[in-house]
Amino acid sequence: MRKKIIAGNWKMNMLPGETIEFINELAPLVKNTENEVILCVPYTDLFYAILTAQGTNIKIGAQNMHYEEKGAYTGEVSAQMLKAINVEYVIIGHSERRQYYNETDETVNKKIKSAFANNLKPIVCVGETLEEREEGKTAEIITKQTELALNGLKNDEVENIIIAYEPIWAIGTGKTATSDDANNSIKEIRNKIAQIYGQNVASRVIIQYGGSVKSTNAKELFSMSDIDGGLVGGASLKAEEFSKIVNF
Repeated sequence: MRKKIIAGNWKMNMLPGETIEFINELAPLVKNTENEVILCVPYTDLFYAILTAQGTNIKIGAQNMHYEEKGAYTGEVSAQMLKAINVEYVIIGHSERRQYYNETDETVNKKIKSAFANNLKPIVCVGETLEEREEGKTAEIITKQTELALNGLKNDEVENIIIAYEPIWAIGTGKTATSDDANNSIKEIRNKIAQIYGQNVASRVIIQYGGSVKSTNAKELFSMSDIDGGLVGGASLKAEEFSKIVNF
């Protein structure tokens, strides 16, 4: 049976002092959960988050990375750099990175391969726009993104990837896909993985839902057959609210 993974994506929020305070508040609230808890924090918070989370069940992730190990890439951070401070997870291909910073399916694939080469666990985002959804292209878009993201990966790598289905129209809007819609989209992703890598691999892949997840809808979403937790945005910035999602 697949475990549930609840990951918070802080985006460009929280200073180091706020990070320490947040984790100290969150830790006792989630200490008894059977679910995996991850906080994906800004680069400047990573070191403080890792130190503060020691001795707790909270894992720390980054929100992005470059696919090259080093070089003339001003402002970028490599997988090696993240691993050097004991980061465990990294978000790759978030829709905001695709929209604002020219992230492509090709660079997503390169980053995933670099993450695995450096023993980082990637959380890979896929999702359709409102226009694509209204045109009935949801399944086509998200399965193609998944296929291109996983291109060239080995079976054991695919089994250890986390995919976050995040309909772009639901991110930060307060709108949420219905639990049935979200589950059906995630089934489409899982079926695509099964076509390429086989049913055994597909059945092991963790696929989260993201997009205005909050304590009031978490239980319904996470109780669906194929939804393995969530990638949580705004609601992950409040310790009590996030703990309710973790403890759904």
